[in-house]
Amino acid sequence: MVLPFAAVACSGENQPSPDTQAGGDCPADPLSVVVSVDQWGGIVSQLAGQCATVSTVVAGSSVDPHDFEPAPKDAALFEDAQLIVVNGGHYDEWATKLAAGSAPDAPVIDAVVLSSGGAAHADEVNPHVWYDPAAVTAVADAVTAELSRLAPDAEDYFAERHAEFGDSLAPYHQIVSSLRATATGKTYAATEGVFDDMAAAVGLVNRTPEGYRAAAAHESDPSPADLDAFLRLLDDRGVDVLIYNVQTEGSVPQQIRAAAEQAGVPVVEVTESVPPDADSFESWQVGQLSALAEALGVGG
Repeated sequence: MVLPFAAVACSGENQPSPDTQAGGDCPADPLSVVVSVDQWGGIVSQLAGQCATVSTVVAGSSVDPHDFEPAPKDAALFEDAQLIVVNGGHYDEWATKLAAGSAPDAPVIDAVVLSSGGAAHADEVNPHVWYDPAAVTAVADAVTAELSRLAPDAEDYFAERHAEFGDSLAPYHQIVSSLRATATGKTYAATEGVFDDMAAAVGLVNRTPEGYRAAAAHESDPSPADLDAFLRLLDDRGVDVLIYNVQTEGSVPQQIRAAAEQAGVPVVEVTESVPPDADSFESWQVGQLSALAEALGVGG
């Protein structure tokens, strides 16, 4: 979700990023896989290993995936793709259109459709589904199943990669479970809704003023009354933490953060895209969840 005052909240560079993970010799010809955004690119690379060349189109922090305009070189990636993974939910519509136009025969895995239980409900889902642990599992399962179908000689290889990925997710699932056990009922407010799925997964209650949330959902500025309600909530210490996306810019989120800090409400920093210093999706998520546990004063 991008507000006018948060122009880089959903950001990435127009730099297709080929990435082939180590993982032993591939028993089949490597597949060509295209992933729209880096929130999923690292996961797909881990699952594919040396049995695929994975190209992530938007990776980094300079272009909003909503507004990304693919170059001819990006379209060429899709033309050769044997499998395409998109986020969906209007987050990366350019990728869905390129898949339909340039690779009509390639299977497409849509994370939002998987998380919503079907395309009929996809428009109702928060598009930031990489923050939904169930969606992460669903996408990993779907990617492994499709890779195995496309390269049946490598089915055992992909099963092994899937198991290794599951092992690497163990600390992630452990801290989610720990927070759910110790933080359920704790409250939060957020400058925008990127983290909402994870907050719900660990049992937090969203007390962001409804008018502000509606403005964020419609990508518009909050009214003065809605902003004032948010600032009063913080001044009254009406929430346990403020969730703050550090990739946002502008005076409104900064004003909200300053109000939280002045009132003594802990601020938990999150990002929308994978930080450049993160070793993996798993380490990125665990780091943020650990910060949340510390801010809430619970075990993580």
